[in-house]
Amino acid sequence: MDDPTRLFRLDGRSVIVTGASSGLGAKMAEIMAAAGARVALAARRMEKLQRLAADITDDGGEAIAVACDETREADVDRLIATVVDRYGTVDVLVNNAGIADPQPAEAESLEHFKHILDVNLNSVFLCSQRCSRVMLAANGGAIVNIASILGVVGAGQVPQASYTASKGGVVNMTRELAAQWARRGIRVNAILPGWFPSEMTQEMFADDGGMRWIRGRTPMGRGGDPAELGGALLFLASEASSYVTGATLAVDGGWTTV
Repeated sequence: MDDPTRLFRLDGRSVIVTGASSGLGAKMAEIMAAAGARVALAARRMEKLQRLAADITDDGGEAIAVACDETREADVDRLIATVVDRYGTVDVLVNNAGIADPQPAEAESLEHFKHILDVNLNSVFLCSQRCSRVMLAANGGAIVNIASILGVVGAGQVPQASYTASKGGVVNMTRELAAQWARRGIRVNAILPGWFPSEMTQEMFADDGGMRWIRGRTPMGRGGDPAELGGALLFLASEASSYVTGATLAVDGGWTTV
């Protein structure tokens, strides 16, 4: 019998991870590389990308760093051209780039609201669209969008209308792109992380009150460890999920169940 765990391998696959310079994006890139992928690390902070690429290479993986503002068409086109030139194609795209800046809706400016949507939603469409052109020509590919539990429930006590709107948009755009491209070989799915330590959540995780709130509201009684995203990520990026598209997978300790 063939080893079923090999379905989760990404040996030789070309993978782009956006927002890879730190936090969850960096961890995801390491996980993909450890599964055999050739990883293109994309973000604006080139020095951090280069350090991560060097770490992955030192561990026996393969990675390149590409400076990219995912909201700019020219940058995204250059990113994809670089990856295709280096690796020949794009097999997997992980749309992870995102920002958050909580503030009450009554005080949030329209300019700020638009900026959050530009980074968190518009860039996901842009990167997906440009990668899809390569994937469609190759008759296949996988796109994994990193949305959020706040794409399916409200934040409330951490008020951020723009962030929740952007992540809700990512959730439903995932379904729409999946439906459009399903018969053409591209699978599109989303992961909904709960509360994980990252640059966006570092103040909450450093605050006793914030940690009590997370523990009290999460059925499993704790925040997540970034490594706990690995199983969901590899599942959706690999052939293990070959008959899965348009799905949203919450990795949240039960947050969205109550």
